[in-house]
Amino acid sequence: MATEIGQATVRLAPAAAARRPARLADLVVESIVDGVVSGSIPPGAALPPESALSEQFQVSRITVREAVKLLEAKGLVEVRRGVGAVVKDDSNWNLLDSAVLAAAVEHDANLTILDELVGVRIALESSLAGLAAANGSDEDRAAIEAIFHRLEADTARPEVFIQTDVEFHDRIMAASGNRLARSIVSTVHGQARTSMRYQGHPSVEDVRITNSEHRVVLERILDRDATGAAQAMTDHIRSAWERRRPPVPPA
Repeated sequence: MATEIGQATVRLAPAAAARRPARLADLVVESIVDGVVSGSIPPGAALPPESALSEQFQVSRITVREAVKLLEAKGLVEVRRGVGAVVKDDSNWNLLDSAVLAAAVEHDANLTILDELVGVRIALESSLAGLAAANGSDEDRAAIEAIFHRLEADTARPEVFIQTDVEFHDRIMAASGNRLARSIVSTVHGQARTSMRYQGHPSVEDVRITNSEHRVVLERILDRDATGAAQAMTDHIRSAWERRRPPVPPA
């Protein structure tokens, strides 16, 4: 089922076609987000009128209006008088929105978004590790060290290790006291981890190397070495991504 938009076409995303969410507007939003982020609905294209979208998705016009407002909030469209909802370019998208980020990761053929995400993690998490070293309490340090010992025990089970790894990083961020930066990292990292191209398939040797890097981060935090902790976290995140970053297919 498709509706022409100039050169573009709006199609039901496969996941949306398979189910009807509790809020029907989400079905419309999910499909259009996928189309915009994938590039099948190009910037500058006008979405079909309410009547056409209502018929296509089998929802009311009120539901379509709700969906358009949600798309506006995500930075994907703007409503122009006499034209309707017009798609905006990617410089306007809210990439911290879970639906937009999920679609961006899914359609990230060249790993551009994932590389940028790793850069954000390095910038924020290194700073948070430094703050944790400088300002963390004895309780914080003990909690971080306890999770590290769990990681040591989990190195023979990579599928368990990668879950505990998230706890280790999050506990360091919590010790920093910077709630906003922690929330941003948790949002982007949590969404990225749903992609196997980001998560990879770590071997036992991979996780052992990773935990050796964790040990350096931990030691710097225990020593209250803010500069050293920040650098150790930078080195760890960068090298871990280099180990698991998949090759990009030739154009």
